[in-house]
Amino acid sequence: MARYGFGIARRLLSAGVCAVLALATADGYAVEAFAVASPGLADGGTLDSSHAASANDCGGGNVSPALQWRKAPAGTKSFAVTIFDPDGAKGLGIAHWVLYGIAPSTTVLVAGGAAPPGSVAGTNRTGGTGYYGPCPPVGDVPHHYVAQVYALDLPPDALPAGLTRDALHAAIKDHVIAATSTVLRYGR
Repeated sequence: MARYGFGIARRLLSAGVCAVLALATADGYAVEAFAVASPGLADGGTLDSSHAASANDCGGGNVSPALQWRKAPAGTKSFAVTIFDPDGAKGLGIAHWVLYGIAPSTTVLVAGGAAPPGSVAGTNRTGGTGYYGPCPPVGDVPHHYVAQVYALDLPPDALPAGLTRDALHAAIKDHVIAATSTVLRYGR
C-alpha cells in the first residue's frame, strides 16, 4: 500500500512540474509577442484631455498619444498605425489616425510628435491627414480608441498617400505579418 501511495505522489509531482513548465512557456511566449503600448497608460487606460480634439469645443490640444511597440516579427519591412473609435458615429466607427510606410527601424511615435521621416499620412475622419483627437459627445460613456500597429511585408514606399482606414486595410490585406493593439479610453 505504501508503494501504491508513492506512485501517486510521484505522478502528482510530475504533473506539477509539467504545469509549472507549461506556465513558464506560456509566460515566455507572451513576453516574446509583438506588442504595442502607450507609455504611462495601461491597456484600457484613460487619455488626458490634451489628446482630445482642439476644434468644436472638444477641449483638447489635439496631441497624438505616444505609442511604442516591440518584438516585431522577422520579415517586417514597414509598419502601419491606426487609431479607431468603434463607438463613434453611433457605432459605425471613426478613424482618428492613419499612418503607414513607417520604416522597420521605427518603434516609437512620440506624443504630439511629427510623423517619422518617410512615413505616409492617410486620411482621418475629417478628410484631412494626421492625427485628429477624440471628441465624444458630452455625457456619453467613455469611448474606446483602438491603437493598432501592423507589421507589413511591404516596403515603406509601397502605398500611395491619403488612404482611408478602409482603403489601407484593403491594400494590406495579404501583407500583414502580425498586428497588435492597445485600447485607450476618453470621455467628456
